[in-house]
Amino acid sequence: MEQDLKRKTVATVLAEGTDAVGKKVDVKGWVRTRRGNKNVQFVALNDGSTINNLQIVFDLSKFSDDQLKPITTGSSIHVQGELVASQGQGQSVEVQAEELEIYGTAPSDYPLQKKGHTLEFLREKAHLRPRTNTFGAVLRIRHALAYAIHKFFNDKGFVYFHTPLITASDCEGAGAQFQVTTLPLNNLPTDKDGNVDYSEDFFGKLASLTVSGQLEGELGATALGLIYTFGPTFRAENSNTPRHLSEFWMVEPEMAFYEIADNMDLAEEFIKYCISYALENCKDDIQFLNDHFDKELIDRLNFVINNDFVRLPYTEGVKILEESGKKFEFPVYWGVDLASEHERYLVEEHFKKPVILTDYPKEIKAFYMKLNDDGKTVRAMDVLFPKIGEIIGGSQREESYEKLSKRIEELGLTGMDWYMDTRKYGTVPHSGFGLGFERLVLFVTGMQNIRDVIPFPRYPKNCEY
Repeated sequence: MEQDLKRKTVATVLAEGTDAVGKKVDVKGWVRTRRGNKNVQFVALNDGSTINNLQIVFDLSKFSDDQLKPITTGSSIHVQGELVASQGQGQSVEVQAEELEIYGTAPSDYPLQKKGHTLEFLREKAHLRPRTNTFGAVLRIRHALAYAIHKFFNDKGFVYFHTPLITASDCEGAGAQFQVTTLPLNNLPTDKDGNVDYSEDFFGKLASLTVSGQLEGELGATALGLIYTFGPTFRAENSNTPRHLSEFWMVEPEMAFYEIADNMDLAEEFIKYCISYALENCKDDIQFLNDHFDKELIDRLNFVINNDFVRLPYTEGVKILEESGKKFEFPVYWGVDLASEHERYLVEEHFKKPVILTDYPKEIKAFYMKLNDDGKTVRAMDVLFPKIGEIIGGSQREESYEKLSKRIEELGLTGMDWYMDTRKYGTVPHSGFGLGFERLVLFVTGMQNIRDVIPFPRYPKNCEY
């Protein structure tokens, strides 16, 4: 092997294409397939940088059977050779191998042999599934979307604000929480009433993994103006569905001096930016998923980008649903929390555009949402997408100390003094929203199960790796 020859990724070699024909290249990766005859062998090499493979050609007059025998599906190799124009279909260039180094072999029990694997099977092999075309594509798209989120907010002057993962707050009872404790579980200390004595715990009180960074995010916004959080959140709900995870990532911007219309404008601009970024920077991966999993994927992504979002009050939305004549699985009436089937009807059948639903009944929304003048509804906003329903939920927050105090008292919430200080000292109108990151990845990839858009999914009775 030439020691001064620098390795290039498969993506780089393929991007340079015929412009680099005649040059010597150094490539490394995993073998996807090997085929050939007694004169020549063809190896499809992939290093994770692209969904496309680089064909390596081994002339059997230069390599012995013993040298090539270890090259099986899943093995890892290092090759140097000349880049030449490909004679076959499917690629513009290929490498005529001159030097070969085998890093690791993969025996016949390698689970990802060249055949169709169900997504359920691959879920059981989550430690290996990133090597498949499907999950390589999904994970590269996931990365691109994460980068787009940071770039969008950074370019608009937002501060990336880190909120705690361990908290004593449950963010308005958003879901069952995972406790964090150092107490001996087989010999819990108790008080005189027989309850667990948390004063002896590490933090001296009941602590849990966070379900949301929003409330702490509001503290940042009322000092820094524009902030966003982007981090893991945890919910211990026993929801074994294709749309729920026990550990997932949330994006939660909070903006001082933003009212509800500003909030909706930002949410629409944000989501369109992320989808546009993925379409522009993950063309091959999205095309692969469109071809193999969801023939309408690219059309659906363009549908969101190319349409202005409809802004629809909840009351009007309920009226449309009631008068639709459609038989829904779940009943529709004013005051109900709309189901996914209702949301999708509004988007896919009635308006044929994404919808931002506003002004929900206060009883079905969180305590911190600003009350409208009618006394019945709050300045909430949910962004509804085709095939998925709600993808963003947000609101203008109640800035009035008196009104928020009354709402907290009505609901019997305690321990909110720190939160109320933002309304007590220099309160301002402010708004924010939350985006479940995996929901966004699910939409952009066209996958059907949220467990297939995160590297290592956590859900009831599953905590591998």
